[in-house]
Amino acid sequence: MSHDFRAPRTRRSFLTEGLGIVSLATTAPWFLDLTARGMALPQETGGLPKATGDIANRILVVVQLGGGNDGLNTVVPFGDGGYYDARPQLSIPEPGKAGGCLPLSGTTGLGLHPAMSDLASLFDDGRVTIVQGVGYPNPNRSHFTSMDIWHTARNNAGGDGWIGRYFDCTCNGKPVQDGAIAIGQSPPLAMQGVVQAPVAFEDAQLFQWLGRNIDRSLEEPYQEIMRAGVRPGVAPDSHAAFLARTVLDAQLSSDRVRRALGRESLVSYPGSGLGRQMQSIGAIIRDGLSTRVYYAAISGFDTHAGQGPTQERLLGEFAAAMRAFQSDLDAQGNADRVMVMVFSEFGRRVGQNASQGTDHGTAAPLFLVGSSVRAGVLGQHPSLVDLDQGDLKFSVDFRSVYAGVLSDWMGADAVTILGKSYPPAKVVAKERRAART
Repeated sequence: MSHDFRAPRTRRSFLTEGLGIVSLATTAPWFLDLTARGMALPQETGGLPKATGDIANRILVVVQLGGGNDGLNTVVPFGDGGYYDARPQLSIPEPGKAGGCLPLSGTTGLGLHPAMSDLASLFDDGRVTIVQGVGYPNPNRSHFTSMDIWHTARNNAGGDGWIGRYFDCTCNGKPVQDGAIAIGQSPPLAMQGVVQAPVAFEDAQLFQWLGRNIDRSLEEPYQEIMRAGVRPGVAPDSHAAFLARTVLDAQLSSDRVRRALGRESLVSYPGSGLGRQMQSIGAIIRDGLSTRVYYAAISGFDTHAGQGPTQERLLGEFAAAMRAFQSDLDAQGNADRVMVMVFSEFGRRVGQNASQGTDHGTAAPLFLVGSSVRAGVLGQHPSLVDLDQGDLKFSVDFRSVYAGVLSDWMGADAVTILGKSYPPAKVVAKERRAART
């Protein structure tokens, strides 16, 4: 079963199906729609055992760099002369030169873009993993198709998302309210399951029931539903009772999230779009919601022309947001619980084009940020000589990274979720790895 989540539903859409619910929180139209559909599915699906103990308290935050970030100017191979030959105007200078890259400690000939000083500081603190040469076989250079491949973890880019399947496999046939939250207008495909659907919101003030704004006559019936919960005479184990409890949970969740976002942050965040998203995620984590996966995104990395200043700005915003988020987690005492995974749908070609930019490519670095990552650089930087029609060859399948995160961080069965066995990348610090409970 697949769904198109690119077009948001109207607020006037509500579930009937004889369940007697005439108004729903705009906080959860996706969730409730899938809830109703999920009611037709077997309630016991033979899902995986739920994680317990330390693992159950762990959180994954996924950050998407939309547009295809140029990995060569992000993790700069300044020790390879072929890099400067391929990019005579676009390359980042060596360390020590004006505008030079920031050398990565413990490596030879590798540095970060100079705009990423905040991330370089986290790297020096042992809080960053850089996985080199991440991609997949037979790469697709279409933004939409490649992103869907990353979201579904399937070569045919069809079906539900890999994070959605994680919840489907652990929820025993029932959606997990607040299990996944996306900061944005609509939930990403990655978080959409057959049963599970994420909550998505961009503005905290819109994360509430807005039926009164459509028709004031709906206010009293809605409040009556909220006060009554499961109505008298409705069987407690019926679909109607289940949906009534779900609506009430959505309202309580809405109230709690808006309250969390209304509190003053413990640290100062940058005012960029990603900075605000990470601030929201930090606030919800601080408030103690049971959410296990969050999703944020920053776009604009499709740098076919004039790449230099555009990428400099975007990488600076990304690095600053990561630094502020880690500082916030430190202040909360939650740093050991949270891991951030940062990816882009593909990298760029090795050579610059005639417009001072780069065109769609293939392999690129992937970042993991947090106190529990296996710090350092994993894998060799892709060869700039042994190319695939002018593109870097991948050495790590992105699903191996997913497998490592799922099994060693989330305590889940990666083979069941991904549908195939991939060697799990050792991206979690050894002392923090945990087998599935």
